[in-house]
Amino acid sequence: MEQGVDFATLDPDSGERFQRLRAELGISTFGMNLVVMQPGQVGRIHRHERQEEVYLVLEGELSLMLDGEQHVVPTGGLARVAPEIRRQLVNRRPQRLVLLALGGSAPHEGRDGQAFASWDATESAPPQEIPVPVDVPVETA
Repeated sequence: MEQGVDFATLDPDSGERFQRLRAELGISTFGMNLVVMQPGQVGRIHRHERQEEVYLVLEGELSLMLDGEQHVVPTGGLARVAPEIRRQLVNRRPQRLVLLALGGSAPHEGRDGQAFASWDATESAPPQEIPVPVDVPVETA
């Protein structure tokens, strides 16, 4: 796992079908791609040996084919697909489809977070033991 911080910007208007966010951000523990499909475009039928995938539809409507059966995922919808299930991404709508595809194969290490009560604090605690901070004023300019 790389040290430090990296930033990227989603670019659905690049003209490319895939934006490899994993590479742009230096991610080594899971996959992450922005997928942009124009009306009528179809992805490959595929499956994975170990990786489960999650699709988050940001714009448009995904026709997700799972073992040959269509499932519609609307804007804001999510779908998780287990590794062994054959899947295909299809855009049947007249608008473009923009989605975030996330994939991973290692067991999730939950509850490994460490929270701090302030920037000056040197001692951490599990997040559920640190109160949520007071909200900040909203910037108007």
